[in-house]
Amino acid sequence: MSTTAQPYRIDVLLTAPRPRRRAGALTASATFALRALLKIKHDPKQLVDSIAIPILFTVLFTYLFGGAVSGSTGDYLTLLLPGTLSMSIAIVTMYGGARLAKDVTTGAFDRFRSLSVWRGAFVLGGLLSDAVRYLFASAVVVLLGLVMGYRPAGGITGVLAAVALVVAFGLSLSLLWAAVALIVPDQAVVISIANVVLMPLSFASNVFVRPETMPGWLRAFVEVNPLSHVATAARGLMNHAGGTGAAVTWSLVATAAVTVVCAPLVLHLYGRRG
Repeated sequence: MSTTAQPYRIDVLLTAPRPRRRAGALTASATFALRALLKIKHDPKQLVDSIAIPILFTVLFTYLFGGAVSGSTGDYLTLLLPGTLSMSIAIVTMYGGARLAKDVTTGAFDRFRSLSVWRGAFVLGGLLSDAVRYLFASAVVVLLGLVMGYRPAGGITGVLAAVALVVAFGLSLSLLWAAVALIVPDQAVVISIANVVLMPLSFASNVFVRPETMPGWLRAFVEVNPLSHVATAARGLMNHAGGTGAAVTWSLVATAAVTVVCAPLVLHLYGRRG
């Protein structure tokens, strides 16, 4: 019996296993998204900033300048809160690019490129994880506003529409920082470049005050600032204000323009690298 069993066992061991089925595009993207979310526990600054930035700007500016700008903190919240929602999401977009730059420098990026999956899954997975972070930051802003007494006249529909618009704009910026990370794969440099771009867009905007109170030269910049259009659109949707169709349109145009330029660029740089 042993002489007949032994060859059989050897044949079983030497038999090539059936190749595993290649993961689909959505499955691979979801896996990369989960990986990016799990990495937050090793880099909690991403989560801390998603909480601290909206709380800091909303609370600080409401109680410091609410009475001076709008006469009361309640009236100022209707102006400020949709603005800080837009600004907070824009600021935290830089961490997606920083995460990608770290993957490039540590070698994880090259290992992922060697996998037998759709190459765009790594990029799409990163965007999905970014979307989760942006939704979390949006929830922090809205809940904080409700605690402080803000009551959106647009109701839940207006709030959800505003959040969707702001998150879409944030994802387009994520593609921009991903392209920067693939060109300059240094985490600190990506964050520095993002700050140079985002800080002027955030503070030279209509997030905190109305442009009518600004000097002419500054008002001209504020009125073409894409973040101003996003804040105006979010403000109109959340407060059920009329005449915000143009702001919504310009916000969508800016989002589409950045996406159309940066998405092919990111995929090109991803495929060319290495």
